[in-house]
Amino acid sequence: MALLAGKSGLIIGIANDRSYAWHIAKAFLEHGATCAFTHLPGERSEHRTRRAIESLGVTNPWLVPMDAGKDEDIATAFEKYAAAFPRMDFLVHSIAFADRDILSPGKFINTTRAQYTSAVDISAYTLLAFARAARPIMARSGGGSIMGMSYYGADKVVPGYNVMGVAKAALECTGRYLASELGPDKIRVNLISGGYLRTLAASAVAGTDSISERVEQQAPLRRNVEGADVGKTAVYLASDLSSGVTGETVFVDCGVNILGA
Repeated sequence: MALLAGKSGLIIGIANDRSYAWHIAKAFLEHGATCAFTHLPGERSEHRTRRAIESLGVTNPWLVPMDAGKDEDIATAFEKYAAAFPRMDFLVHSIAFADRDILSPGKFINTTRAQYTSAVDISAYTLLAFARAARPIMARSGGGSIMGMSYYGADKVVPGYNVMGVAKAALECTGRYLASELGPDKIRVNLISGGYLRTLAASAVAGTDSISERVEQQAPLRRNVEGADVGKTAVYLASDLSSGVTGETVFVDCGVNILGA
C-alpha cells in the first residue's frame, strides 16, 4: 500500500546512506512520495548527499544548497521549493550540531557560551525557522506534517552526549509549541526519538561504542534499532493514518526509554 502517494515534501539532513534522513527518504519513496532535498553548501557536501540520494534510485534529484545557520539560505531554499512544487505535505528536520571537543564524558562543564548557543541554534531553533518558512506552502496544500529527529539524551543523561542533550530537549519543546500554534492550519508537528544508530553524528560523541552492545542485552526487543524502524514511523507520521497526532515525541528505540536502569 502506497501510504504517501500524491504527497510531496522536503527532507533536510541527508549526509550519507547511514543517516536517519536517508532511511526516512527510502521509506517515503517506497510509499509513493515525491521528495526534494537540501545539502550543505560546497561541492564536496553536494556530491556526498547526491550520491546517497541516487543510491535510492532517484535520478537527477531536486537538490539545493542550504546553510541552516543563515536565515537567507533558509528563505532561498524554501522559495525555490515553492516555485518548483505545487504543495508541501511533509517536512523532515534531521540536522544537529555541537562541537566535537565537548562531546565526551566529563566535558559538559567546559561548554562555552558560544558552543552552547551554537548547538541550540542549529539543532533546535532551525525547526522553528523551517516551520515558519514551510507554513504558507503547507497551508495552501490544506495542511501537512513536520517532523524532527530527537534522542533519549533529551530526557536522561547519556554520558558524552552533553550539550546535544540540552539541544534535543529544546528541540522537543519547540516542537510542542509549534504544534500548538500551527494546529489551526492543519499542520502537525512531531518528533521521533530514534535509538542509537551508527551515524556520522553519533560518531562525534565519545564513549558511545558500548551502547550498541548494552542495547542488545537490555532493550525489551533485545536488539538495536534499525534505520528502517524510524523510516516506517516517519511514513506513519507523514501519512493520513496519524491525522490526529501532533505535539508528540515518538520513541523508536526498541523500548530502551522505558527502562529504569
